[in-house]
Amino acid sequence: MAKRVTGPEIEKLIQLLAKVPGLGPRSARRAALHLIKKKDQLLGPLGHAMGEAYDKVKICSCCGNVDTSDPCTVCTDVQRDQTVIIVVEDVSDLWALERAGAMNAAYHVLGGTLSPLDGIGPDDLNIKGLIDRVAKGGIREIIIAVNATVEGQTTAHYITDHLAGLEVKITRLAHGVPVGGELDYLDEGTLSAALRARTAI
Repeated sequence: MAKRVTGPEIEKLIQLLAKVPGLGPRSARRAALHLIKKKDQLLGPLGHAMGEAYDKVKICSCCGNVDTSDPCTVCTDVQRDQTVIIVVEDVSDLWALERAGAMNAAYHVLGGTLSPLDGIGPDDLNIKGLIDRVAKGGIREIIIAVNATVEGQTTAHYITDHLAGLEVKITRLAHGVPVGGELDYLDEGTLSAALRARTAI
């Protein structure tokens, strides 16, 4: 059994950092040591920023985004086309689409996908909120931007079925060859999807 070389406060910091996605125990130790070495420049400001985030971060009651205001910055942005809603699985997907800057639309965060094996049903996701938003009127298009997994496609079909009859156009992201991708390196499913979704040039 390894001997302890630090106090319990540092051990706790390492254990908490190790729970962050992308950081294992070894990376967490390196990150903790770096923070401690830069105590005044990093550790103090980080602790303060985390405390402020803990106090002020909210979940948007409209779309499910995380922000320090409710409704969030995206929902209150008058420059956005609020008649188009992009449906995403998680906030990280919303942020990724915003980084791409391809569309200036509203969003709706589901909070995951349907997964009966994991016990995740419709009531565990923010699907009812989406249906309510569309039912109020004023929405002309729903873009379903979920991952191309079995769970993602199941969720997309469920949403499509429950929006039927609400007079809204429903589209989904195209699947296929990525920009800069080489055909020889792509899997058969991606190639099949690309052929089915071919477009005129």
